[in-house]
This record gives sequence, structure tokens and C-alpha cells, in this order.
Amino acid sequence: MFSCQTCGRTFDVRQDVLDLYPGWVPKQCLDCKNNRSSSQAGERSATKASATKASATKASATKSRDLTTAEVLARYTDGPRTGIFTDGATEGNPGPGGWGAVHVIDGEIFDEAHGSESHTTNNKMELTAMIAGLNMLPLDSATPVFTDSQLVVNIITTWAEGWKAKGWRKKSSGPIANLELVREAYELSRQRPDVPIRWIKAHSGNLWNEYADALATAYRRSEF
Repeated sequence: MFSCQTCGRTFDVRQDVLDLYPGWVPKQCLDCKNNRSSSQAGERSATKASATKASATKASATKSRDLTTAEVLARYTDGPRTGIFTDGATEGNPGPGGWGAVHVIDGEIFDEAHGSESHTTNNKMELTAMIAGLNMLPLDSATPVFTDSQLVVNIITTWAEGWKAKGWRKKSSGPIANLELVREAYELSRQRPDVPIRWIKAHSGNLWNEYADALATAYRRSEF
């Protein structure tokens, strides 16, 4: 039994759901979640025109400067509310860079990680973030993993299988960039066959993609 932090009532969550996320403590009952969703939906419908304009302004914010995680949480609300969200960033390519991954369940942070390197590439940071995100999930998980790198999605879901079949070589004579990371990300994904790897648009106001971006760029700031 759990206690709802909104209405105070006790409620149950199915054991099969709890088994997917060991250690997760639900904070709201279903009625309160539904009431909140309905209220938010009504507000979004009533202010659709102005919200669209505001969303466009907000979406551009992370293109012009690196937001802190607190600023991201205060600014954005859109996008998927459950999943792993990963991102990588660099200053120059190559140059100093960072990566971030966050695991979110129904809008609540369950786990997060980030790191940086003094000399790296954007693709290396994107792959490192993906590896960190996949490692957050149990092998039987079906939680989606989101990345704003279409290259990483293509590598894991399309190209890597063919490269592996050819002894980790491309059709052409050129080498596979970041081969160790590619192989690790691919194998982690294969170990989790029910986990979809999905692309999400960058800097478009999706809360948890923006949060992953804030983790990836944390090395640039004095304030996390």
C-alpha cells in the first residue's frame, strides 16, 4: 500500500508494474493523476494559441545558452513522461564535451548520470549517453530510450547488425567510427530486446530531452 501525497488516501499499484522498477515509490493515486492530467489538458486547450507561441520561444532557449537542470524543470512540461532520455554535447567537434542520461517514471526522476571528457566528439558523447541509459534498465524492461541523435538510432536499430555480420566492418573499406562504443551500445540493446530506441527532436521543448541536454552541458557551468 502507498500513500498519495496529493489527497492522502492509500492506494495499490499492480505488482507486475512495481517489478519493472525496483525501488520505485509511487507518489500519487490514479484519481489524482487523472484529475491532474484532465486539468492540464483543459488548460492547454483553452490557451492553445498563446501556448504555441510560448513553446516556440521556450524551445529556442537551449539553442542560445545552456540551461541548468532547475531552469529546465521550471520552464518545460511537454513530451513523454516515462522513459530513458539521453544526450551528448561538445564545444567544437572534436573538443571538450559531456553526456547525460535520465530515467523518468511518470514524470519523476528515478535515476540519472552525467560525465565529461576534455577532448571528444559529439557522436562519442551521444553513444556514451546511450550506453549509460541502457545500463539503467533491467534486461526484461520495455521502457523506451529516447535520443535526439538520428545517427545513434540508425546505428543501433539498423546498421550495427550488418556490421557485426561482416566482422564489424562496413561495406566500404572505411573503419567504423567509435567502434568500441558502437559495439557496447548495440550489445546492450540486444540484451534488452523489448526496449525501443526512439528519436526525439532536440531543442523543441520536450522536458526530459531538455533535461538530458542540461546534464550533458553541466561541465560548462558552475551551477548544475
